[in-house]
Amino acid sequence: MPIPTELEAQAAEASLFDELPLPSAEQVQQAQAKAAAQRGHGTPRLLEPNRRQIEMRASDLESLLVADHRARLVWGYVLRQDLGKLFDAVKARGSNAGRAAIDPRILFALWLYATLEGIGSGREVARLSQEHDAYRWICGGVSVNYHALNDFRSANEALMDELLTDNVAALAAAGAISLERVAQDGMRVRADAGAASFRRKASLQEHLSEAGELVRTLKEQAKSDPGQAKRREQAAKLRAAEEREERIRRALEQLPEVAAAKKRKGGKEEDARASTTDPDARVMKMGDGGFRPAVNVQFATTCNEQVIVGMDVVKAGSDMAQLAPMVEQVEQRLGQAPGQWLVDGGFPSHEQIDAAARKTTIYAPVPEPKANKDEPGKSAQQDKHEPKPGDSPAVAAWRKRMASEEAAEIYKQRASTAECVNAQARNRGLLRMPVRGLAKIKSVVGLFVLAHNLLRMAALAPQLIGWGTSPSAAGASAA
Repeated sequence: MPIPTELEAQAAEASLFDELPLPSAEQVQQAQAKAAAQRGHGTPRLLEPNRRQIEMRASDLESLLVADHRARLVWGYVLRQDLGKLFDAVKARGSNAGRAAIDPRILFALWLYATLEGIGSGREVARLSQEHDAYRWICGGVSVNYHALNDFRSANEALMDELLTDNVAALAAAGAISLERVAQDGMRVRADAGAASFRRKASLQEHLSEAGELVRTLKEQAKSDPGQAKRREQAAKLRAAEEREERIRRALEQLPEVAAAKKRKGGKEEDARASTTDPDARVMKMGDGGFRPAVNVQFATTCNEQVIVGMDVVKAGSDMAQLAPMVEQVEQRLGQAPGQWLVDGGFPSHEQIDAAARKTTIYAPVPEPKANKDEPGKSAQQDKHEPKPGDSPAVAAWRKRMASEEAAEIYKQRASTAECVNAQARNRGLLRMPVRGLAKIKSVVGLFVLAHNLLRMAALAPQLIGWGTSPSAAGASAA
């Protein structure tokens, strides 16, 4: 179809309005007069936003949150925990001098709620405590700062461990969890140490000498300087230098352990290196195939309820030696070992199976046998489930057990349990440690474990934390 020219298009457009009457001169004048009158009345009046207007709102913090808000769940949980050690550490008592301390229950609740929300920065939690309704409700008008928040998170390893024991024991006593089947898995989490901070023995000794000399120089300067402001500055520098000296000394103490691990892997002991920023960090192979400073976080979780009943943080990148210690830990927490223990192929060394077989039944994949040359040029096919001459009774029983279809069905629960818990921890921010040192790291991991178990407790035994059983409350706990 040919495209019409511009003149043809104008002619066609004009023909569309041929039947309409042309406006008279009087109508044109009236329209022009009306438009001029409207312009003469001034600009249109509009209700424009004024966001600088100060408002006085009569409301209390209690009315800011709905009855089934997650912050109320967290606070109800905190109120029912034994935090006597935290209160015993408060120095502001009676008429003694000093300002009142922040209620430790507030700091604990803020971190639990922040962990559930995937927030891991103390500065961010302090900001939200002034701007976000849920955090403001938890604070209840008490001002918090990021120093107090960070100190609380990193200094309560023993408390987190005790609360985990109390929580799982209460769930077991209420019949909310069973120890029929537990899955264990390790998760490598990036440590707060730079890759360039790892040094060999000679370099560490040189840095230790330099750090010691700096500490001695700063101490002499602090004694000779009479100015108060200058003394404060010198004290801060001295404290930083002493901390660095201590970290380097600890790194030297870690070298024999690192050298032994490197020798077991076929490396050279003289190539062992330790970090000057976090001596407890180790270079590990991560999920993406790269090598970075990290720690190995271990979780033991019930398969039916997905409640974490054991946790640990180790410096070894391999899971090979972590099976028996975790079984013993769970037994100590609950007074009995689980009936069945599910782990992946990185755990079951023969020594670990022998140590744990007396307490539980191990379900783990049997590795494929190495090719055995029966005759020149021919390899004899081996059945990996058949006991070998050097196997102990526990190892031989494990091989036979894993050959059954029943064992294969049981083992399927490992991935749906352990991998799910690991994924939830990563979604809540367990990607990189915000602190240095094994004790502080365990305190942080303990917060993640308690936060996870809090939601499971709200679903399995809400009466233990005073949480309602209404559909709305159940939905809030599962969210």
